[in-house]
Amino acid sequence: MTAVLDPPAPVRRPAGPAVRARRLARRVAGPWTYAALIAVLAGSAFPVYWSFVVSSQTPDAIDRVPPVLVPGGHLFANIARVFDTTDFALALTNSIVVAGTVTVSVVFFSTLAGFAFAKLKFRGRNVLLLLIIATQAIPTELGIIPLYLMMSEFGWAGQIHAVIVPGLVTAFGVFFMRQYFERAIPDELLEAGRMDGCHSLRLFWHVALPAARPAAAVLGLFTFMQAWNDFFWPLVVLVPENPTVQTALSTLASGYTTDYTLVLTAATIGTVPVLAVFLLFGRQIVGGIMSGAVKG
Repeated sequence: MTAVLDPPAPVRRPAGPAVRARRLARRVAGPWTYAALIAVLAGSAFPVYWSFVVSSQTPDAIDRVPPVLVPGGHLFANIARVFDTTDFALALTNSIVVAGTVTVSVVFFSTLAGFAFAKLKFRGRNVLLLLIIATQAIPTELGIIPLYLMMSEFGWAGQIHAVIVPGLVTAFGVFFMRQYFERAIPDELLEAGRMDGCHSLRLFWHVALPAARPAAAVLGLFTFMQAWNDFFWPLVVLVPENPTVQTALSTLASGYTTDYTLVLTAATIGTVPVLAVFLLFGRQIVGGIMSGAVKG
């Protein structure tokens, strides 16, 4: 008589990062959590909405009591006034060129340097990394005068080159990408590539760079926003005839009286490129943040 054996119990595999993240979200989520998130969202979005409301009203809307909370019908007229009052088209072009160039440069060079500091062994690596990190402790204002003198010696004062070149690579970007590569790419994978005949640059291009896309998207967004919102250095080195968006806003806000409808209309226009970048690369940005949050 043949004995009937019970089937073996299924082997339970450990849950992956995505499964753990969903379980954590279910445990944390609740009515108070959603209420808090809605409150934070409303508080963050209201200034943008109110700027849009004021930019679609007449100049006296800023002084009305109770305040106006519904958009009006003067948005396009106010936009026309902005472009008639100042060369805002040039300001937008300059800001797009500066922010775009700086973002591409910072992401590329930071990824390259971060890979070198994380995965290549060379003499003085830790000392160089420590020196790079230490530069973040130096106040930006401390270098304004010597930096301006350098730009004047190069003949770049008043041109957007003077805004682009000092920001082509950042210590934060190098450290950020170095920390990502330290955890994201195992050394065994690189050693296998070297055994197959890949040199360091080829490993970076075919292995490290594709793996760094989530972190590069996050760094790119932060860099774009910082370059777009930079005000102090462009105010120092540029002339009023060659402005960025932030210096143009400062020009509109200056004077004996301030037309806040005009200023907020220009601010609303200046917000559109940042929102467009987030909408275009939002999935990669959120994926990069989540991959760091559930790593391990």
